[in-house]
Amino acid sequence: MTIKSIEPQPTLLKSTLSVTDATAIIVGMVVGAGIFETPALVAANAGSAGMALSIWVLGGAMSLVGALCYAELASAFPDAGGSYHYFMRAYGPNLAFLFAWARMAVIQTGSIALLAFIFGDYAAQLLPLGSYSSFFYAMLSIVVLTGLNFTGVEQGKWTQNLLTLAKVLGLLLVIVAGLAATTTAAPAPTEPASQGSFGLAMLFVLLTYGGWNEAAHLSAEIRHVQRNMSKALLWSIGIIVSIYLLINLAYLQGLGLAGMAGSEAVAADLMRQVAGEGGAKFISFLIAVSALGATNATIFTGARTNYALGRDFPAFALLGRWNNRANVPANALLVQGAIALALVLLGALTRKGFETMVDYTAPVFWFFFLLSGIALFVLRWREPEAPRPFRVPLFPLVPLLFCSVCLYLLYSSLVFTGLGALVGVAVLAIGVPILWLMRKRVQP
Repeated sequence: MTIKSIEPQPTLLKSTLSVTDATAIIVGMVVGAGIFETPALVAANAGSAGMALSIWVLGGAMSLVGALCYAELASAFPDAGGSYHYFMRAYGPNLAFLFAWARMAVIQTGSIALLAFIFGDYAAQLLPLGSYSSFFYAMLSIVVLTGLNFTGVEQGKWTQNLLTLAKVLGLLLVIVAGLAATTTAAPAPTEPASQGSFGLAMLFVLLTYGGWNEAAHLSAEIRHVQRNMSKALLWSIGIIVSIYLLINLAYLQGLGLAGMAGSEAVAADLMRQVAGEGGAKFISFLIAVSALGATNATIFTGARTNYALGRDFPAFALLGRWNNRANVPANALLVQGAIALALVLLGALTRKGFETMVDYTAPVFWFFFLLSGIALFVLRWREPEAPRPFRVPLFPLVPLLFCSVCLYLLYSSLVFTGLGALVGVAVLAIGVPILWLMRKRVQP
C-alpha cells in the first residue's frame, strides 16, 4: 500500500553553481581526513608498494563506475533531493520517505558528526582548551558552518571553495615534501605481514573515496545541468584519484611500505621526518582544515534532501520552506544542525565519537547506495522516453558492477562494525511506524 495522495513536487531553484563550484564541493566532500589515516591500513594489507598503488587506482576506477551511473540519473532527473528524487520516481513515496528519513537521522547527520569529531580532535591538539576541547570544537564547527550556509548559498559555496583550495594546496606541500624525501632517513623498516587482506584494503580505499555521490543533491542548482553534471563528476573523480595516488607515492618515498604499515599517523610521521615537530603541527592543521571542508560540503548538500522531504510530505512541511532571499533551505539546515549536534553529544558520551559514527552510518548508507544503482535499471524500464543527455556506457555491465561493489560494502559494513551499526539500523526502522502513521492519516 502506498500514500497515493502524495506526489513529488517540482523544484524551482536558482541555478547558481558552476562546474567549478560543484567540483570544489565534491572534492571537498571526498578528500577529507581519511587520506591521512587509511594509507597506512592499506599498506599493511597490500603486501607490496605496487599492489598498494594498484588498489588505490582500482578504488578510483570503481568510483568512476559509480559516477557514470549517477551522471545519468542526475542529468536525466535533476532535483535538489538527489537520490531521494530517484527513489520517488523508481520505487514510490514509501521507500523515498525511508531514504529521506535515514539521510536526515542517520546518514548525513552522522557523517557531519563524524567529520566534526575529526576536526575537534586535531583542533584540540593545536589549541587545547581543557578536557572537553574536542567536544567543544566539534560542536562549534557545526554551529558556525550551519550558520554560514544559513545566511546564503553564496556564503556556503565560497566558504567551500576556499576550504577546498586551502586543503589541496596543503596536500600538494605534503606531496612535494614526501617526494623530495628519501627512505634512507625513515625509521628502520620491518616487513609488513605477508598475509595481507586485499578485500580489507579495498574496503578502506572505497571508504576513503566515498562522498562523490553528493553531487546528485546539487543537480537542481548547477547551471546547464544536462551537460555540466557529467563534467563535474568526471573532473572531480580525476582530481581525487590524482591527489590520492600522489600522496601515496609521497608516503612510500618518504617512509617506505613497511614504515607506512607500521605508522599510526602516517602523514604526521612523514612531515615530522622532513620538517621536525613544526611539520607535525602543520599536518595537524591540514587535517583540521580537511575535516572542516568536508563538514561544510556535507552540511551544504544534506539539507537539500531534508528540504525535498518537507516539500513532498505534509507532516514534515516545516522542512520544505525555501528561503528565496538567501536561496537556501533554511529550516532544513537548522533541523539538520540540531540532529548533528545531538549525535556529537552521543559520541562524546561514548568517548569514541569517530568510531561510533562510522558504525552508526555505514550499513544504512551502503543499503541505500545499492538501491540507487538498482534505480538506474528501474527508471530505464519505467521511463524509457525520458531525455537522457548522458547515458552510462556499456549498459548494463557498468551499473551491474556498481551494484556488486555496493553489495560487497554493505556486507562488510555489517560484518566489521559494532554496536553502533545496530543503533543506526534501529533509527532507520523508526521511520517505518512514522510512515505507517502518515499513511493512516491520508487514507479516507
